[in-house]
Amino acid sequence: MDWLWTWGGRCFGYRDGDDLWTYNGKHVGKFYNDEVYDRNGQYLGEIINGNRLIRNKSKKSWRKSPFAPYGKRGRYAKYANYAGYAMYAGYEDFPKFEDE
Repeated sequence: MDWLWTWGGRCFGYRDGDDLWTYNGKHVGKFYNDEVYDRNGQYLGEIINGNRLIRNKSKKSWRKSPFAPYGKRGRYAKYANYAGYAMYAGYEDFPKFEDE
């Protein structure tokens, strides 16, 4: 399990194998290498710098196969937020999920 933060520094959750989970235990994405896609197969973002999630604006229309998310897991204590990084041109911060 690898904990992940958004480019802006918000503790998001963790990667467990090829699955992305919020710290609240919601299965929100599937990884294909370092890119992550939502349950409908739509591009959500990617990992850069080892543990930061960011979204490449030019990939927003990319799609993969949809998947059925796993049931909710137990909640983990949220790690502290970090300082954000300066945004790269053509990118935006990783989306926020309502129960994050």
